[in-house]
Amino acid sequence: MTVENTEDLFVEGLQHVYYTEQRLLDALGELESTSSEEELAEAFAEHREETQTHVERLEGVFEAVGREPEAAEDPVVEGMIEAHEEFVEKEPSEGALDRFNIAAGQKSEHYEIACYGNLTPMADQLGLDEAADTLERNMREEQDALDELATLGERFDYGRIEA
Repeated sequence: MTVENTEDLFVEGLQHVYYTEQRLLDALGELESTSSEEELAEAFAEHREETQTHVERLEGVFEAVGREPEAAEDPVVEGMIEAHEEFVEKEPSEGALDRFNIAAGQKSEHYEIACYGNLTPMADQLGLDEAADTLERNMREEQDALDELATLGERFDYGRIEA
């Protein structure tokens, strides 16, 4: 795809965030299943459901710009997923893996917030008010998920990590 104007840039960003949300559906399932702390596993399960809603909302944004939903691979999200897989292969203690999962979740939330934070003003500039509202809603929900993970990280008992 040639990027020649704001709409092209918007659609390319939309394709990347669509890919990111789809990939994170599976990754959140992995984070949930590898977390030993119940509250943490529940947070990932809840955000997985919310992420499915984000995917569906993004499909509506594609429709608003007259495009078929299409995902474009994003190397950033692939790198985050690969980093988690490599850490799991090291067979860390449950506590270490829980803390790593919190950090992995925070990283992905920051990235998603940045994606939505870039797309929302472009949608506004293109006169796509409803799409901008949808993207901003997704961004607010990502911020809420980040806040929840930050709280879990602050309360984390580092004594659970074996020496």
